[in-house]
This record gives sequence, structure tokens and C-alpha cells, in this order.
Amino acid sequence: MSDLPPSGSTEPVPPASSGAPADPASSTPPAPTAGDADRPLGSGAPTPTDPTLPGQPAATGQPWYPVVPGQPAAAPVPGAGYPVDPAGQPHGWAWPTPAAQPVDSPYTWAWPTPDGPGPGGTYPGQPPMPGQPYGWYPGVDPGDPLVTPPHAGIGGWFARCSGALRRGWRQLLPIVLISQAVPAAVIAVLSLALAPTGQPVAGPDGAPVLPDGYFTDFFAFYGAVILAALIFGPLQSAGWAAGTWVITRQAVGEPAVVGVAFRYGWRRALGLWGWTIVSSLLIGVGVCACVLPGIYVAFAVALFGPVYLFERQEPIGRAFRLFHQRFGMVLGRVALVVAVLVVATMLNGVVETVNRLIFGEHPLDAAGTGGAAVLLALAGTLLITPAYLAQLIGLVVTYAEQRAHEGPVNAARLAAELG
Repeated sequence: MSDLPPSGSTEPVPPASSGAPADPASSTPPAPTAGDADRPLGSGAPTPTDPTLPGQPAATGQPWYPVVPGQPAAAPVPGAGYPVDPAGQPHGWAWPTPAAQPVDSPYTWAWPTPDGPGPGGTYPGQPPMPGQPYGWYPGVDPGDPLVTPPHAGIGGWFARCSGALRRGWRQLLPIVLISQAVPAAVIAVLSLALAPTGQPVAGPDGAPVLPDGYFTDFFAFYGAVILAALIFGPLQSAGWAAGTWVITRQAVGEPAVVGVAFRYGWRRALGLWGWTIVSSLLIGVGVCACVLPGIYVAFAVALFGPVYLFERQEPIGRAFRLFHQRFGMVLGRVALVVAVLVVATMLNGVVETVNRLIFGEHPLDAAGTGGAAVLLALAGTLLITPAYLAQLIGLVVTYAEQRAHEGPVNAARLAAELG
């Protein structure tokens, strides 16, 4: 009888054994067959161990891990031919890892997305916003060069102020010199020429007696100062608007030319000047009410300029609300700006005192001393110029920080609002 199975039988024929069964844990790869070295992976007729066959495990002891261009290769998984991916991604896909992004602040993005940074970032150790995961602030870029993210602290504020100064001092310095230092120099010269120098003296009965012509000199001096302030007011307002435009444009990487900045500043100068007069009158009324109310009003309306330039409505009331909503934060930021102004004013006062001690109370009366006294007065005004820069940058960055506490905002949005 024949040893072959009957025709049509489905009974499998066991393969002939050529020796001991192979150890599946063996790390020795099987010997390549003829032609394998010349056949590229995935080309020609597929074999049972060819990884081009979907769902086919790799050859024993030869796990393969394909790499998708632009993506890192997945780490080998012990005991499996393919990397394990819980999300069911294609082979070679890997979860992104946290990557530090060099910014001016110590806060970086937690998880980059394929299309760039996501809509928020993590802030280590900070409380979450209502309804959001811990430490996640949607719409806030921790690397924004102008907007300090919530809870970044005074360090983030300082970082953005110094960044704005590094980026724009070449443009901001001439703007401040033209719009702020020139009016200050004119007023300093007026002080040398018109400031009343007479002091009250004691009369025969002990009552103070004013020198002759004191009130005439007093009203002449302050009248000239007020007139100069009214004349130079639009120029100063144009300078503040131009400087704000430069800071915001440079934060989004756009060019900022001094001439173009001044053209923008003049378009907004009259409105800003009008609100400056209103705020000055409020501060003056507060000073007349025993000084402290005037100091309070000065701090409360400190942000009226950025509010007017960015929002174009209700600058005084809006500045008051920003001040009271985050009282400690705004008070601290504005106090730092005021401290710089006070120090610069004190240095200028020292220069004025030295000027009078050297050249007398009326230095302009003599031609020899007049020129030297004017030069010394101009040098005193140059000492205030860095304080003007600090005031401009500090208030703009403080306003941007308060906007970030209210909702998603970045430098690009502020630049669009500024126009």
C-alpha cells in the first residue's frame, strides 16, 4: 500500500526534523539565505519575517524598530518585536518629551505639539485657573517677550523690562531725548532765569516778611513753567505713544524706525495729552487734600497712558480698576518705577544746588557764568533720561501683565490693538 495520504486529505504532514528545536530565547540570528544581502527591505517577494507585512512579528531574536522621518525611534520593548504604543500610533512614533525653550523667563512649554507650542504652558508650583488643570494657563505663552505670565513674579517682570530695553534702547533713547529731555532742559533754563530766590525774613515784630517783588517773581516763574508744559505737552505725549509703539512692535519681531514711531505718536498725541491734563488735575486736587490722597491718585492712574493707547476708552476709570483688582501687584510695580524717578530727581536736585553754589542765585546775569550754568543744568537733565526710559518700559510691561491676568493675551494681540 502507498505511504502517501489519500487524495483530498487535509491532514497536515509534520515537517522533517533536522535536529533539536531552536531556542526561542537564543540571540543568535539565523544565517541569511542566498540573495537576502542584495534584496532591500520590503522589496521583492515578501517573506514570513519581512516587516513590510502588517501584523507579522519580527524574526526571533531580530526585533526591528522602523523610524519615521523626523521622529525619534521608539525604544525596544523586551519580549516583543514591535514597540508598544498605547495610543495605537504607527510604528516608529514616539511620545514627545519636554523640551526647554530659551526665553527671557524661567518658564518653558511642557509639551510641544507637531504644529508648534500649544495653547498654554506649565508654571511649576503655581495654582491653577478656575476649571483648568493644575498649573495650566490656556492662551498664555510663558516665553512671550512682553507679556509676563500669571504668577511669574517680579522676576518675570524684570526679565521683560530688561528684554525690552535690550531690544529697543537704540530707538527709545532718541525718542526720550527729543520728547522728554528737551522740555526738561527748557524748564531747567527757565528755573535759572526766573525762579524766585528771595526768602522770607523776620520783621521787627517777629512776623515773616516777604522780600519786595516776591509774588511777581513767583507768578512769572510758574506761569512760564505752565506755558512751557502746555507747549511741550503734545510733544511729550507723542514721545510716550511712539515709545510704546516701539516696545510692542519689537516684541513681535517687527522693525521699529524712529521716524515711523513718531508719526504714530503724533496721531495719538492730542488724545493722550488731554488725558494727561485730566490725570494731572486729579493728582493736584489730591495733593491739595493733604498730600497723601495725591500720592494715592498718582499710583491709581499710573496706567492710564497704556490703557488709552491699547484700549482707546475710559483710561482713568480703567486704570483705577486695574490698580484695585490686583492692588499689591500694581502698587509694587509702579513703586519701583517711581523709586527710579525719585532717585533721578534727587540727583538732578544735587546738580541744581551745586550750580547755584558755584554761579550764584542769578548766574545768567553775567555772560561768563551764564554759559557754564546752562551746560551744568543740561547735564542735570541728562541724569533724568534713564528714569524716563524706566518709566516708559515699566508701565507698558506692567499693563501687559495685568491684561494676562484677565484673559489670554500676547504681544501679537497687543500690537494689533495698538494699531
